[in-house]
Amino acid sequence: MKYVYPCLLLLLAIFLCCSIVEAKGWKQKDFIVTMWCSPPATDENTQILARDGYNLTNALFVSGDDTITLLDLAQKNGIKSLFHDVLFKPDTLDDPDEKAKIDAVIDKVKNYPALEGYYLRDEPSAAAFPDLARLVKYLKERDPNHYAYINLYPTYADQQSLGVFSEGEPVKPIELPKNYEGADTSRQAIICYNEYLRLFIEQIKPEIISYDHYLFFKDANGPIDGAGYFMNLELVRRASIKAKLPFMNIVQACTIDPPWRLPTENELRWLAYSTMAYGAKGISWFLYWGPKSYGGLYQDGNRMPIADQVARINQDIKALGPELMKLTSTTVYNTAPLPIATLDVSNGSPVKATGGKFVIGMFEQHGVENTFMVMNRDYTANSTAKLTLKLGSGKLMEFSVDKHKWVDIKKVQDGSSIDVDLIPGGGKLFKVVE
Repeated sequence: MKYVYPCLLLLLAIFLCCSIVEAKGWKQKDFIVTMWCSPPATDENTQILARDGYNLTNALFVSGDDTITLLDLAQKNGIKSLFHDVLFKPDTLDDPDEKAKIDAVIDKVKNYPALEGYYLRDEPSAAAFPDLARLVKYLKERDPNHYAYINLYPTYADQQSLGVFSEGEPVKPIELPKNYEGADTSRQAIICYNEYLRLFIEQIKPEIISYDHYLFFKDANGPIDGAGYFMNLELVRRASIKAKLPFMNIVQACTIDPPWRLPTENELRWLAYSTMAYGAKGISWFLYWGPKSYGGLYQDGNRMPIADQVARINQDIKALGPELMKLTSTTVYNTAPLPIATLDVSNGSPVKATGGKFVIGMFEQHGVENTFMVMNRDYTANSTAKLTLKLGSGKLMEFSVDKHKWVDIKKVQDGSSIDVDLIPGGGKLFKVVE
């Protein structure tokens, strides 16, 4: 018996050590609401960000002492910040003097309460992943509690830009079920993009997936939309679930590229709610601060009407965010006419929808699939979704973005129906509880 207590103590020590090790590392706490191109680091600008519903800013175009100022201001105003430094390049690690500088930078900022992560790169080719992986690994060794941020290309990047299958034509399966609408028409793009995501996840070992996709264009005959938006959402959604990683969608809120049109408030809402319905854990508006020629939220320092529109939508996201952080996306369904790479509600959806163009995003919590978001895919008009539920018997509840809480709707059972009124591009979150 004299050996029992030492053994127990040893096991306890091992357990505690493992717990401490497991506790390290970045874990997302809040649904991310951020922007590309943050404003100059002033107290007034940071207050406005917090007021407008943003909870993450960045130091992408900030340098020198202003990077520390930004962290201080973010902390003061209750938001977080990404940090960037010109030293954050893979070849810095090959120069002992430069490596010592990067060590000093990390040691200087890693304990700031407002620090969320380190910005590294935008839209790299897969050819750059091995070197970036080396940099990410080093940053995580120096600071395991903050993530390394890399933003990825969208699906419309060509094979050369993605940097995949450089030694031959892609032959891998498209990794989408055959009952996804029109997947074969985009077979090459899906194969290449799946490979891009696979290499990114396997080599970089990221803690969050971020990508951008811009789809609103102007045309001589009227406005047009890019066809691959929902395909991109679905491919990233599936990759994130497989890797057990959160993902973030960077969406269009400017006219920086001449063919782009400036989204209306309905279209901005459409971007936000489609992102949430597909299970994202963050959204970034492109872009916030820039010259007049970029057509963003602030132009030459002047606030544009679109900034107020985005701020209003941010309040919905801010209300829904805490609930969405508890949920895991399971399947996403659409009603006809189906966008490319989407699944029809007739293919096993426990929530059927008629009466318009809708997205039904299904979610589970603690292994129970009882929550769904219905989103109006029509950004031009109000729609009424006529829903038929097959989620068992219980109490149907809706999350009120105005009251920031769940409210009772009615008692339901399999086969029960409900009409849901939705504004253009809007959505609502429901759950059935016993």
